[in-house]
Order: sequence, then structure tokens, then C-alpha cells
Amino acid sequence: MDAGRDRIGTGIALPAAGAAERSAARPLRLLGLLGLVAVAAVLPPLFASSYQLFQLTLALIFAIAILGLNIVTGFNGQISLGHGAFYAVGAYATAIMMSHFDLPWWETLPVSALICAAFGFGIGFPALRLGGLYLALTTFSLAVAVPQILKYKGVEDWTGGVQGVFISKPDAPEGLGLDADQFLYLVVLAFAVAIFLLAHNLLHSRIGRAMRAIRDHSIAAEAMGMDIARIKTRTFALSAGITGLAGALSAIAIEFVAPDSFSVELSITLFVGLVVGGVGSIVGPLFGGVFAVFVPNLAESISRAAPGVIYGVILIFFLYLLPQGFAGFPQRIRALLRRRPEG
Repeated sequence: MDAGRDRIGTGIALPAAGAAERSAARPLRLLGLLGLVAVAAVLPPLFASSYQLFQLTLALIFAIAILGLNIVTGFNGQISLGHGAFYAVGAYATAIMMSHFDLPWWETLPVSALICAAFGFGIGFPALRLGGLYLALTTFSLAVAVPQILKYKGVEDWTGGVQGVFISKPDAPEGLGLDADQFLYLVVLAFAVAIFLLAHNLLHSRIGRAMRAIRDHSIAAEAMGMDIARIKTRTFALSAGITGLAGALSAIAIEFVAPDSFSVELSITLFVGLVVGGVGSIVGPLFGGVFAVFVPNLAESISRAAPGVIYGVILIFFLYLLPQGFAGFPQRIRALLRRRPEG
């Protein structure tokens, strides 16, 4: 009663205790969900074949790459259609360091991420003057240009030109009782869990709130004293670094890089994975990675003559059922239950 009189007398609506508890419990629920996913993901090495482990490894790698794209598009509002270029740079950076400098695979990963972050930071400066479709077209041109640059004769000694670069998959340390595929899967899984947790903490910090404020209303954010240019460029650099790390992991998993592996189609695949998983969602990229790897294979198994048609039908059907992506599935179920007549 006293709380009610305070709300009526002062005219200030105090937040309900239940709402505050639900708000505080959201990060814990997300962490619990990621923990369950991680525990479930540890089981495949015990039962899956080498090829199935390879597919799951690629799905996790794509999930990391889509998370990088989600940070800049879903949380900062900058549309990018060229993240396949950062994926390619990360893959080639690791391949070159392993093949030409004989560096161990684990040393190349942070270097590749930093190279891609610096590349993204450089791209971020001119991109600040652009927005919306203009930025999308600019990044799209980057995705078109990078594969052609990798074929250029001036850098052919490093990139291998059209032939690409071959590297060796790392063996598991002695005593673990794992083969190379099992070991690499667990390594990628560990990277995915760490990166998703770090992204969750970042996006729920003051920096993350500033990123979302710029996405929702940049003029109001600037009026509140936010340095929009600095936040946008750093967000773009972070996004490129995460996607580049995914590219480096893919080079190790596939043991081969070539320019034709990083065509414009790769950037489109990452963007489709972003939309399918759920724009502006932390866990959405996990579903997007699964979709990016397994649905094309499913489409080809249904029709070898026209797999693209089957893929398009599946994509349209899925977006019709879940327009907000996999991340919006719980809200979709709740909405359907509310609309169901009682009795």
C-alpha cells in the first residue's frame, strides 16, 4: 500500500519488482542457454564421423563470422555486404604465415584477427560518410575486389594466385586420445564459446548501449555527447577482426585457400545467415551458421539439377514462418498462444 501511495502521490511509476527481477535474469538465462549449447556440442566427437565433425566445425566457424557481421549490422546499424572480404583476408593471413614462415597454427590466429581489425578500421573511416544502401554497395564492391586482388601477379608468390595455398591440419597433442578432426572441432568450439561470451559482455556494457543508441537514433546519440565516428570505426574494426578470425579457422579446417573460395557468394551467405539467425541477437548466429552449412547440402540432396531453386524456396518459406529469424521463434510461439481462443 505504501508503495502504491508513493506512485500515486508523486506521479512517478516505479518499476515493479517482478520486472526488475526478469531484467536481471535475462543475462543469466542467456549464459545458461550458451552453457547448454556448449555441453551438447561437446558430445559429437564421441559419435559423429569425420565428415560430420567437419560440417559441424564449419557451422561453428560460420557462426563466429556471422556474429562479427551481426555486431556491425544488428547492433550498430551499418549494413555490410562485404564481410566475405575480411573472412578471406583472415584465411590468407593464416595460410601465408603457416606456409611461408612456418608459424604454428595457434600463433597465426591472433595475428590474423589483428590484421583484419586494422583492415576494417581503415575501411571504417571512408565508410563513416556513407550509410544505408550506399555503405552496403561500398562493402559489396570490397567483396568483389578482394578475390581479384588475390589473383594479381604482383602478390602471386604469397597468395599462390589461382592455385591457392595448401596447409596442414594440426594434429592433436599426445595423450588426449583425439584425432585431428576431433581436436580441431573442440578448438573451434572453445573459440566460439569464448567469443560469444565476450560479445555478450561487450554488448551489455556501456559501449554496447552506445552502439545500439547510434543504431536507433544517431542524432540523439550525438546530442548526448557520443563520439559517433570513433564508435562506428571501432565497431567496424571489431566486427572485421571477429570475421577474420573465423576465416583463419576455416583455412586450418579446410587446409586450403584459393580466391574462388571467397567470392561474393560468401558475403551473401553470411548476410543470409545473419537474417535467418536473427538480426540483433547474440544466439542467432549459431542458428545462422547451421543454416549456412547444412541447408545448401539439403537442397542439393533434394535436387542436383536445380539446388539453387530448392535453396531459395526453403529460404522464402523459412522467412515467411519466422520473419525475425530463429531468435524470434520464442516470441512467435507466445504470440500464437495468445491468439488461440480460450476454452
